[in-house]
Amino acid sequence: MFPLAFFLGPMEMCIVGGIALLLFGSRLPGAMRSLGQSVTEFKKGVRDGDADDKSEPPKAVDSKDEPAK
Repeated sequence: MFPLAFFLGPMEMCIVGGIALLLFGSRLPGAMRSLGQSVTEFKKGVRDGDADDKSEPPKAVDSKDEPAK
């Protein structure tokens, strides 16, 4: 079965998008605000993770410190 996008032209997609905007338009600002906050938190976490990785040198693993099995 073909996706619906292959059967719709640009004008029909605009009409469907306009109807969706009319139906869900009141919820879009809140959803976009939430999406923006999520992206900001993700970038902050990635930046903090990179800073943590660079500030601490990797510890050398010594086989003498491990208990024998």
